[in-house]
Amino acid sequence: MDKKIQITAIVIAIAFSAFVLTSPSDPIPLPKPTSNSESDFVTILAENLDKPRAIAASDNRIFVTEKDGFIRVIEDNTLLESPLAVFRPADVFDGGLLGITLHPNFSKNHYIYVFLTYEEDKNLWNKILRITESKNKLQDAETIFDKIPGSSFTNGGFIKFGPDGKLYVGTGTVSDSSHLPQDLESLSGKILRLNDDGTIPNDNPFSESPVYSLGHRNPQGMTWDDNGNMFVAEFGPEKNDEINLIQPGKNYGWPEQECTGDVIFEDAILCYDPSIEPGGILFYSGDKLDFEFPFIMASMRSTNLYQLDFEEGLSSQKSILSGIGRVRDVIQGHDGSLYVITSNTDGKGFPDRMDDKLLRILK
Repeated sequence: MDKKIQITAIVIAIAFSAFVLTSPSDPIPLPKPTSNSESDFVTILAENLDKPRAIAASDNRIFVTEKDGFIRVIEDNTLLESPLAVFRPADVFDGGLLGITLHPNFSKNHYIYVFLTYEEDKNLWNKILRITESKNKLQDAETIFDKIPGSSFTNGGFIKFGPDGKLYVGTGTVSDSSHLPQDLESLSGKILRLNDDGTIPNDNPFSESPVYSLGHRNPQGMTWDDNGNMFVAEFGPEKNDEINLIQPGKNYGWPEQECTGDVIFEDAILCYDPSIEPGGILFYSGDKLDFEFPFIMASMRSTNLYQLDFEEGLSSQKSILSGIGRVRDVIQGHDGSLYVITSNTDGKGFPDRMDDKLLRILK
């Protein structure tokens, strides 16, 4: 892959958006679900979610984190009235109960992992909790990793298990003036790699350190292709959102570099200027949806769900779904469907009376 592809304009991508939000009182209509040859059916599975942040799926359940501390459960396509768990996170604009992922052996151990912002002695921190659930009820919750520096605006917080069975965590910088992302002794502005119990793998690139890569600003999504290559999407400061190909031990430049420029740092493979606010990303491996390009990316500012090929760049970017406002996260279900959450109640959008929503895309 040519790692020096840089996109400096995204007027075309924003033009893909089929609907412009003009008034908080105007309802946001679902788009007519069409594709090149067959209909892609878009179903609303849940409404009135409050500031949802991330989603994870088992065979018949979808788990959604809400920023203010709730884990909601959609079982057999129905939103359950009672949350699985309730936490008391810090009340900050872009922190709270953020990422969520399931253990690869979830069907047997029932482990759920979440990323939580909290306040202690007037300082903001983030931690990772491992939850044990049974029949949609909290049985146990333990902190397995703690003292990740927190922020009001850039906590990162996206977590996923990789194909190697390790837990990967994207952490944000505490502020745009902070140089902690360049400090190997700090957990700020990093991709972390952990064992499923929160301990440090012995084959990490830095000895006795959870740091897998450094120099990140605000990671928002991660995925792996079928060759095991890891990709991370992250917010820039109003511009220069990045898609990065993550390699162990490499430095991605923040705050010394945005996107590209210095040979001592890794170049982004895609750079968006102006910002589109990328959210969750995934490499689609199912056979139920016929996509021309393999990567799927949620976008908040340009209010679209896109398909694209990171090697081909902007020229491959096409809208899958628009007309629902800000799109926060996307995951692939076990049946090859896509699950998508909107982010219109996050303080940046214009929610209608039924926002936010969880949607399913399946032929």
